[in-house]
Amino acid sequence: MSHYAKVLNGIVETVIVAEEDFFKILVDTSPGEWIQTSYNTKGNQHPNNTPLRGNFAGVGFIYDKINDVFYEQQPYPSWKLDKSTWTWISPIEYPTDGKSYDWDESVKNWIAK
Repeated sequence: MSHYAKVLNGIVETVIVAEEDFFKILVDTSPGEWIQTSYNTKGNQHPNNTPLRGNFAGVGFIYDKINDVFYEQQPYPSWKLDKSTWTWISPIEYPTDGKSYDWDESVKNWIAK
C-alpha cells in the first residue's frame, strides 16, 4: 500500500492509502493531481530508503512542483524554510533545558509555558 496526496493549486487537499493499481482504474474528474508521498519521510530523511518528496504530505501542506517536495505552511513570518530538510526553522533554537516552550512571534523568542 502507498500513500497519495491530492494536490490542487499547490495545496494538499486530502491524503489516502491505496494500491498503485487503484489509480489505474480510478475515475476522478475533480480538479487536482494525485502525487505519491511516503509515510516514513520526514525532514528529507527516510530510515530505510531514499526519502520521497521531502516530507510525508498532510492536509494543508504545500506541494512545490519545481523541487518535487511537500512541506508544511509557514508557521510564523520570522521562520525560514530550510531547503535541505524542507522544514521551518525558528530564528532562535528551541531551548534544551527540558522545559516546554511556545513561540511568541511578537518578541520572536521562545516563551516558557
